[in-house]
Order: sequence, then C-alpha cells, then structure tokens
Amino acid sequence: MNAPEIARPGPEWFNVPAPLPIASLKGRVVVLDFWTEGCINCIQIIPTLKRIEDQFPNEVVVIGVHSPKFANEKNAASVKDAIQRYSIRHPIIHDPAMTIWRAYGVQAWPTLVVIGSDGELVGAIPGEPDADKLIAAIANLVGKYKDAGALKPARLDLQIPSAPEGRFLFPGKLKPMPGAHKRWALADGGHHQIVLLDDCGKELARYGSGAAGFKNGPQRAASFNHPQGLIASDDAIFVADTENHAVRRIDLASGEVTTLAGIGKRGLPLGSAAPGKTTALASPWDLEKKGDQLFIANAGTHQIGVFELKTGEVARLAGSGAEGLDDGRAASASMAQPSGLALSAGAETLFLADCESSAIRAITLARDPQLMTIIGAGLFDFGWVNGDFRKARLQHSLGVTVEGNRLLVADTYNSAIREIDLSKHEVSDFDGGRFTCVDPLCIPMREPAGIFADSAARILLVDTGNHRVDEYLPATNTYQTWAR
Repeated sequence: MNAPEIARPGPEWFNVPAPLPIASLKGRVVVLDFWTEGCINCIQIIPTLKRIEDQFPNEVVVIGVHSPKFANEKNAASVKDAIQRYSIRHPIIHDPAMTIWRAYGVQAWPTLVVIGSDGELVGAIPGEPDADKLIAAIANLVGKYKDAGALKPARLDLQIPSAPEGRFLFPGKLKPMPGAHKRWALADGGHHQIVLLDDCGKELARYGSGAAGFKNGPQRAASFNHPQGLIASDDAIFVADTENHAVRRIDLASGEVTTLAGIGKRGLPLGSAAPGKTTALASPWDLEKKGDQLFIANAGTHQIGVFELKTGEVARLAGSGAEGLDDGRAASASMAQPSGLALSAGAETLFLADCESSAIRAITLARDPQLMTIIGAGLFDFGWVNGDFRKARLQHSLGVTVEGNRLLVADTYNSAIREIDLSKHEVSDFDGGRFTCVDPLCIPMREPAGIFADSAARILLVDTGNHRVDEYLPATNTYQTWAR
C-alpha cells in the first residue's frame, strides 16, 4: 500500500524550512521514527539513526514523528529542547494529536516505519532494533532500488538551529563533594563534561574535552557522552556516562578518567555478578554510593544495578528488566526508567524517581531487598495532584532528594518541586509554591532534572531547561540563580 501522507495540516516541523510531502521524497528510502521525547528506548535509537544518516546521506531520509505520551510533551517548546539536547539533525514532525501515528497504525514507542523509493510501505519495526542488522537491511534495500534504477539520490535542505550559549547546557544531576570545604559536582550533559563548583557556584574545574566520545585519559583529553548523573567520594567522582552506557571514575588528585563498567554499547538486562569492564550497561542515569557499593539507575533496562568497588563486579539489585510498576521482592519486581537516586539518612533505603511511571519508589537495602511504590499508579497515570499518597500524581519526575522525614522531587514535566511527607503520607507543592524570585530577571522553571537538599534551609535545583542551578531558601521564601 502507498504510505499515508505526512505533510498534513496541523503538525509543526523542525529542522527543515517546510513540510516534506511523501511525493517529494520518492526516489529515496524513508525511515519514519515514531518517538516521544521522554522514552528511554526512543532515546537509545537516536545513535542508530545518526549512523543511517551518515552512511546514506543522499539515499535515505530519516524523519522523526514526535507522538507525545505525556501532557508536557505536547508542548512544542519542550520538543525543540529535546531536539537540541540529543543533537537530532533530521526533520522532526511534532504531531501532538497523533494523527500520523493513527494513519500508520502505530501502537508502540518507538516504532520505525520504512517506505520504499516508490512511496510504498516496506515494513514496520516496533521497539529497539539491533543497530547492525537494521543498517544492513537498509543497505540491502538501497542496493535493490539502485540496481532497479529506482533510486534518485538527493540531499535534504536542513536548517539546524545552533545550541544555546552559556556555561551549562542541559545539566543533569548535582551532588555534594565530601570534605571540609563544601564543593559540588555537576553533570553538564549537553557539554559532555563534569563541572566542579565551589559553594557559591563558582567554577573550579572541568573534566572532559567537551566533545562527545568514549575515551579514558587525562582531565581535558578524556571524553564523555551526555553524562546525566554522578556521586562523589573523598578521592573520586563517579559518573553515569549515559550515552556511553558506562560508569566512569574521575580521580580527583590526578584528573585521570577511567572506565569502571560498560563497553560503550547498550546492554541487555543485568543479572548475576559479572566483571564490570566487560558488562554492557544501558543508559545509566544516576548513581548513589554506600560504602564500597555504587548503585546504578540503569534506565535502559528498567533496573537498579550495583557495582562493587572492591571486586569490580556489577550485578542486578532490583528490576526483572520488564517495564512496569510491580512491587515485591526487588529482583523480580518491575520498574519504568529509573532516573534519580537518593539514599535515606541511615542508608537503609534507596529512593528512586521512576520517571516513565511518574512514580517515586523505595528499595530496602536488607538481606532480601524489597521494592515498594510510594507515589504512582501506572505507566499512563500522571498529572499534578496533591494529597494522600494514593491519589497524588507527578509527571515524569527525574530527581529526588532526602531532607529529614520528607522527600523533595524535581517534578520534571510539571516544572515544579514537589514535597513528599513520609510521616503524614501526603504530597504537596514545595512550601506551597510561595517562593519569590529575587533575580534581576526572573524566568519560570523549565523541566528540572536534579535536586539536592543541602539542609532544611537550602535546596539546590538543577533547572535543566534553563541551563542553570537555582538556590531555594525556605527561611525567606526566596530563590535565585546560583550558577549559570
């Protein structure tokens, strides 16, 4: 059958000057990528699509069809941020009404639909494909059309906007450094670097060349790829190097960067203990540390892993590998894209922001770990609802921190800070949402991804969409930009 039209009234297009009708693409193979910006499986396909674009720049046209799951993802400004965040260089159709999704009969994120050079549908691939097999199949298809004389190579007229300028670019998590003098480590994901800051937000050091890559070595020669999370010890910063699917270590004395776990490629679900250096991880998004154990939010396989610093082995702590919201024995329970971690004061409980289910969950770190849900009802249950735990709702929250007997949440897609009172079993807006901005120029919070309670008197929030870190002071009900 002929491919349904994609240049239809309503959807907004990015990275091209005008919509591209199917007829205008005849003579080339077209790959439609049905995705949504918060979906980890969709994010993990982006490097494969880049490989296709690089290998077949004139023969294949990749077009992303953004089909949003969450309410916030229907906002075109949020989609534009995601395009810049992930350096997407192919045309994107933002289709909040999901008209193209329905026309193609798509049922899952992500789904790739292949259209032949004659404008007819070739096939559809739901889920994450094997990258090498997909590229080989595309190469065979291109060769078939070339041999038949049906290929008319041409290069698209792309208009790629430049990235925002500033000290940070889509920063992720912020964590304190141990020691007498208070310092902070920030994952500057968009710049592929880790930044060391003093307690006033002044920059002390940067680690990483600034170019995306997977290279060990000296402080400014080593490279990361969109690191999102970290945790520090007395002598090192441990990095969740997200798009390298690895955990890295920065030696604070020498600046040397090494790899502890991961092989640079997306892995399968974690199981029993195995050597970290030969075990593939999947989009590690955050880290926590208890003694000689590093806890890993292995978002790509919906699991929490644990890396043993003494033995160099990595294993599953929680999550079967299935995407879901099932409680119980940690190893057999299910999660949905865990992306933020925080230990309780006594380190007996690991709290996690399970973002695709808009949930906050807890793992008891006992002999037989158990996983329980504090807030959250299901993969498609989200919103901005306060009240008791059963009815409260968040929206794709990426960050969580512990402050006394409460949790503070970076409620990402609600662009808000939410407060979870563990004793009262209630959720509210942080301090009633009454904070006053005291910056010379005040702008609304935009998709925060990290949060840390320095104390009850001071909260630091990574305001990711605004490329800054904000400081909240409950004593005066004020907030201001702390580092930008």
